[in-house]
Amino acid sequence: MDKSKKFLLVTWDFTELSDYALQHAIKISRMIDTKIRLIHILSKKESPESEITKQKKLQLIIEKNKEESGIDTSWVLLRGKIFNEISEYAADNQAFMVIMGTHGIQGSQKVFGSWALKVIMGSKVPFLVIQDKPRDWEKYQNIVLPVDHRIENREKLKMAIFMGKYFDSRIHILKQAVNDRFLRKKLNITMNFAVKYLIQNNISYEIHEISHDEHLGKKTMEFASEINADLIIIMVTRKFGPTIGVFEQYIIANSARVPVLCINPRSSFVRVGSFQFG
Repeated sequence: MDKSKKFLLVTWDFTELSDYALQHAIKISRMIDTKIRLIHILSKKESPESEITKQKKLQLIIEKNKEESGIDTSWVLLRGKIFNEISEYAADNQAFMVIMGTHGIQGSQKVFGSWALKVIMGSKVPFLVIQDKPRDWEKYQNIVLPVDHRIENREKLKMAIFMGKYFDSRIHILKQAVNDRFLRKKLNITMNFAVKYLIQNNISYEIHEISHDEHLGKKTMEFASEINADLIIIMVTRKFGPTIGVFEQYIIANSARVPVLCINPRSSFVRVGSFQFG
């Protein structure tokens, strides 16, 4: 783990989902030995009295968590818009990961886009999006990794290797066949890269292929349900629009409530050598 990134950031809105997110943070923290910080965003119009009340509630929550889990826990309260403040704070303060609960895509969000995806998009920090409490407190045993020809998959692979090493996970690579000769060559390069570094890091893995005409999002979820997956790792598109981000929304709001780890592509990709964990 990058020791400069010392805490897990948990979005907190005083709901049951927030508590589920905290439980996932506790599970991860116990494995990678890092701190937890809760973040709550106040609206700009929220009263000083409301702010004081929430400060007291947050203090009680972290004290309880420290006592019960033994993990160093803190909180931060900010004013602004959730679509900016969470990801900016995480990046500026070098959080290792943001853990956020979501109810999925509901009502008008099907038209205007997933609330969760809008918060995640553009973040420099990975987001773990959850809909339920952890299934167990030990491992993320089966991780699904849908892969295509894009070079950005290498960033996603880095996180899969990290999770695989700390949680003794089995990585299930879901590879979608392509007809185009040029894209098939790029996909093969990506797969060779993935296999090389999974072997180098002693990570257990399997490769599963689906046909080019199948819906990748649907097949990813069908496969995740079949193997009772504990986690899905996906890349997030750089921009948001009516038809952009559909795959991500489909996965994030999955009916099986499988946690989804979202990685944003960066302008400069991670060096090959950085995939080797010590």
